[in-house]
Amino acid sequence: MWSEMFDMFVQSFWETLIMVGISGAIGGAIGLPLGVLLHLSERGGVLQNVILNRVLGMVINAVRSTPFIILLVAVIPFTRLVVGSSIGTAAAVVPLTIAAAPFVARLVETALREVDRGLIEAAQAMGATTSQVVFKVLLPEAWPGIVAGLTLTFVSLVGYSAMAGAIGGGGLGDLGIRYGYQRFLPEVMLAVVFVLIVFVQLVQSFGDYLVRRLSHK
Repeated sequence: MWSEMFDMFVQSFWETLIMVGISGAIGGAIGLPLGVLLHLSERGGVLQNVILNRVLGMVINAVRSTPFIILLVAVIPFTRLVVGSSIGTAAAVVPLTIAAAPFVARLVETALREVDRGLIEAAQAMGATTSQVVFKVLLPEAWPGIVAGLTLTFVSLVGYSAMAGAIGGGGLGDLGIRYGYQRFLPEVMLAVVFVLIVFVQLVQSFGDYLVRRLSHK
């Protein structure tokens, strides 16, 4: 009994790692350039385009304001199109990625706003191109804030992945619901919560460590 439960815990934790890792990586890869574009296109930005900025901002806000449990259900047709199924770990990655990308974009935009505009103006005065401003000034200066935002994203995805278990997404959330709640095994539920707390603490600690290292450079 306990041997089977331990094996299920290991399998569920692995599924959670896959969901959080893949969705966080893809969401970050999409959200980072979106955040840069939001910053560049804002009023007074290097590539000012108010219409583009507002349209992009509205789309991002619409996704961010949608409760994740509703987003899970709303994107089921798209999820089936991408992975061929609406249940399972692979299927859960799709809505998790959709939720992560706009979240990262706003956090990146906020981090870029903290960069001293004097540095940008100095770079432009020396003839720097837009790409040079982005990769030589904006991103290097904002890396600590961006990493802090990515850490927050991964922590949020841990909670979202547990919620994905409610619709058969697998992972620790699915284990807690099926055995802790539906089969009235509170010790399983407590164990799931404990593992999630430790996991989040490790992710946060590692992110804080990276931020400190980047801040000292």
